[in-house]
Amino acid sequence: MPVSGGGFEQAYNAQVGVEHTSRLIVVNHASPNPNDKQELPPALDNLQQLPEELGRVNHVLTDNGFYSEANVKACEPAGLTPLIAMGRTGHHPTLEERFADPGEAPDTAAPVARMEHRLRTPEGKALYAQRKSTVEPVLGLIKHVMGCRQLLLRGLQAAQGEWNLVCIAYNLRRLHVLAG
Repeated sequence: MPVSGGGFEQAYNAQVGVEHTSRLIVVNHASPNPNDKQELPPALDNLQQLPEELGRVNHVLTDNGFYSEANVKACEPAGLTPLIAMGRTGHHPTLEERFADPGEAPDTAAPVARMEHRLRTPEGKALYAQRKSTVEPVLGLIKHVMGCRQLLLRGLQAAQGEWNLVCIAYNLRRLHVLAG
């Protein structure tokens, strides 16, 4: 991957897909792509391979690093409702901004316009807010509690295997907590 200041470093971009209620990792992958815009299609492919017994995914909640028109369009054929942040927003919106009426849904067929409207609705805001309490704690536990701040193996296949083991270890810890 390119690094700040120039040059390259052997590094991988590790991703997880987390189920909201249990906070279990349901999909993961590692890639050499330096930014997240290219990471949503592999995650969607992994979601399609999950057994039906695990339930159905309805929404994709991601931060603005994943935003692109292509990613928004990729969610709909998979039967998923995208809620992808389209840019940075302030942390403390005014009351007028927080409770502003989003207006009528656009009558356009453009997926990005529909998603932008959905993100401004109370339901969309509530769903998107769940991302902060779903994915971020999982990554925080992996980094700070389990001490996995970097993958140590070289080569994409080895790094993917290491990331699989980290995700399995996290899920085992989480299942122990869920079992009481």
